Amino acid sequence: MKANKNRKKFGRIIYFILASLFTVCIITQFYLAGVATFLDAGAWMKHMMFVHLFGFHLPIFMLIVALIGALPRQTFLQLFGVFVSIFLMYFTANMNSIAPWVGPLHVIIAIFLFTLSCVIVFSSWKIIFYNQKFEKDEEQ
Repeated sequence: MKANKNRKKFGRIIYFILASLFTVCIITQFYLAGVATFLDAGAWMKHMMFVHLFGFHLPIFMLIVALIGALPRQTFLQLFGVFVSIFLMYFTANMNSIAPWVGPLHVIIAIFLFTLSCVIVFSSWKIIFYNQKFEKDEEQ
């Protein structure tokens, strides 16, 4: 029983760390897009390449760790939203030449993805510390 409790705690803490890292990566993407827009057009390449470092990789690791941490169903729905949003980001970035009206949606989806990543960080924080308090009260 103790090992199962430690596994859950470990999984939840690692999930929180990965979710925080994902949010920082999204902020970095916004920064790189701003640099490319206002300072140096050459930064678009950095913007395009940086997403390949974290885009689908971090959410896949988050999914694995969410299973290890036995996180609630809400967590998996949020991760599904992240996967769909990332797919839509790639779609809107690459379909601009075929359907020009799709390109501006890239920014809107990015804002949604940032908001969703913040919600994931805050909800995982709540799960970690609310459950610890609940488990301590239950033991007494």
